[in-house]
Amino acid sequence: MLKKYGLMPTMVPGGSTIKRGINDRNNHAEIEPKMRDALKQAATAGAPNVIVLAGDRQGISDEQGLETCVDFLNRIKPLAEELEVTLCVELLNSKVNHPGYMCDSTKWGVKLCQQVNSPRVKLLYDIYHMQIMEGDVIRTIRDNIRHIGHFHTAGNPGRHEFDETQELNYPAICRALAELGFQGYFSHEYTPTRDPLGTLEKMMKMCEV
Repeated sequence: MLKKYGLMPTMVPGGSTIKRGINDRNNHAEIEPKMRDALKQAATAGAPNVIVLAGDRQGISDEQGLETCVDFLNRIKPLAEELEVTLCVELLNSKVNHPGYMCDSTKWGVKLCQQVNSPRVKLLYDIYHMQIMEGDVIRTIRDNIRHIGHFHTAGNPGRHEFDETQELNYPAICRALAELGFQGYFSHEYTPTRDPLGTLEKMMKMCEV
């Protein structure tokens, strides 16, 4: 259906969830075949990315969770490299929306990417979530762009359309991405409070550089 209208599915579900992710070995037997299948389906459809969710801490330390995630991704990365599809581990906030989520800081996510050491394992940098957790968005992106494969947007506070009333300066963020030569996708993931197509059109224009 997407191809019929000239659209691209830029991010394919990979079988992990926010609560049941790859940081818990008890989930691997269930998630691994789903993620391998998602990679194959993404390659067939011409989709560039498959999303990966670290999962809830649930008593797991960040160090233990990191080791478990690295082990899982090391098993999956040969297929991702072969099919030329990128696994994108999403950064989410644990302060407001997803209490307990493990991959809630750029530092932790970058360490994960460095240890897996594959061009097909990167971060999904959600600007809304990382504004809540860290702020300093443009500097963080510049320092870590080599580990970022995809972006999500939304206004903060509220996770709605972004405009002049929001604390995030998306035109400046987009200029920084253009200066960095980012070639991936910049996807709008928000809940509109007004006309969905009208807010999307305005947001797209704000992002033109």
